[in-house]
Amino acid sequence: MPRAKKIEGNLDAITAKRAALEAELAELTEAERRAREAERDAGRDVLLGALAKVKIARMDRGVATSIAKAIEKHGSIKIAEALAAL
Repeated sequence: MPRAKKIEGNLDAITAKRAALEAELAELTEAERRAREAERDAGRDVLLGALAKVKIARMDRGVATSIAKAIEKHGSIKIAEALAAL
């Protein structure tokens, strides 16, 4: 592993290094946010594909929203287990 430059006592070098590290951290934070958002929505296509294969009786928007929020809050496995127990 290469050794880091010695910047001890060089205020300009320290300031520049800090700015570079803060910029890199901001990039990483944004990349993490995008990855978390994608992870939160990764099951949407699978669920919509499964819904396209079954017939679903009429329901109002409130019921559909409640089902979607339950999946978001409790996770798909818990909801599937609860539905299987009905």
